[in-house]
Amino acid sequence: MSDNVNVTNKVSSGGISFAGLLGIVFIVLKLCGIIDWPWVWVLCPFWIGLAVLLTIFLIFVIIGIIYTMLKR
Repeated sequence: MSDNVNVTNKVSSGGISFAGLLGIVFIVLKLCGIIDWPWVWVLCPFWIGLAVLLTIFLIFVIIGIIYTMLKR
């Protein structure tokens, strides 16, 4: 007597990153008046992902330029 049981494993990735959590903390601190930073610096943690992508892109561009120059 065997039971036919379908077992599915659902893996959910996502959630909030460290930078996102830090950004929310900074926003709450700013709105409560605990920190007196400009909004540019309060929102700075949200730029981390963009900064990493731009850095990687620039590295590939520089490597491509160097490769093209050496190939001639």
